[in-house]
Amino acid sequence: MRDTPGSVMLFAAGFGTRMGALTADRPKPLIEVAGKPLIDHALALIEGYGATRIVANLHYKPDMLEQHLAGTGVLFSHETPDILETGGGLRAALPLLGEGPHFTMNTDAVWRGPNPLTHLARLWHPGQMDALLLCVPPAQAVGHKGGGDFVLGDAGRITRGPGLIYTGVQIIKPDLLHEIEDRVFSLNMVWDKMLSQGRLFGAEYPGHWCDVGHPGGIALAEDMLE
Repeated sequence: MRDTPGSVMLFAAGFGTRMGALTADRPKPLIEVAGKPLIDHALALIEGYGATRIVANLHYKPDMLEQHLAGTGVLFSHETPDILETGGGLRAALPLLGEGPHFTMNTDAVWRGPNPLTHLARLWHPGQMDALLLCVPPAQAVGHKGGGDFVLGDAGRITRGPGLIYTGVQIIKPDLLHEIEDRVFSLNMVWDKMLSQGRLFGAEYPGHWCDVGHPGGIALAEDMLE
């Protein structure tokens, strides 16, 4: 297993139901913010980091994403007949991702500040970590409602609770994915195993992050980028 993550899993299979009519004719990653689709914002960050392999999982309107990403080198993990959720989706994509550890990245966020992948990679210590989750304080989370997901403790270990907000970017080793018997499952199940072993860590993002998972997030993201 590599020490430094060189591959990125882009989660792009969802229906985008919170976007309402905006996803009636396109998948959420193709909704535009500041003149370009959300997935292109993610790809720009990945290019800036220098990942060697990118995989996107597809389910809802996959042909549109395949056409948009043609020629980019992105590989596709088709989830049929059902969406596999984050854990099942990542496990299904492992043959395409190659040797771990891997980044995973949501495609419904926009960032202002340092490259989140580069920032996280500098803090990754595989000898003690099975996953490193990039989180942001509520004051730096634009358009996000809720009390937070994790509390950052000593030496960077995290526990569940109101505090920092998970941004959808992490570095994760794939080993524990194979211990889950379900075909469809959330990465939360894997994180719980890591929590029990003291191997789940978090890091704070120093810039701003905008959740564009709902229609109002588009204007908020564009204002943030300005």
